[in-house]
Amino acid sequence: MELSWTEFEKVEMRIGTILAVNDYPEARKPAYQLTIDFGSEIGIRKTSAQITKRYRKEDLLDRQIVAVVNFPKKQIGKFSSECLILGAVGQEGDVILLAPDFKIQNGLRIG
Repeated sequence: MELSWTEFEKVEMRIGTILAVNDYPEARKPAYQLTIDFGSEIGIRKTSAQITKRYRKEDLLDRQIVAVVNFPKKQIGKFSSECLILGAVGQEGDVILLAPDFKIQNGLRIG
């Protein structure tokens, strides 16, 4: 299925910095709960991510990532996810996070 340019423009992908990482033992698959700063315009958002195969909690702190910030909130168990971090999914289901090469301003839009 092809997407029109107008449809693509509706997806808000932004740069954010991970402020906190917690285990999420209630998740069906191993996951972390993340708190991410998307700058003053968007603010702080929370999400969960199944990224435990490649990333330790301490490796994620202060790391910049790319996330979609304009999806509706999604209830995942008792946790409400407010954004979707983006990554490439390998054959084993491991996720490699998308990130800028250099430290940049939180909230910048991907285009």
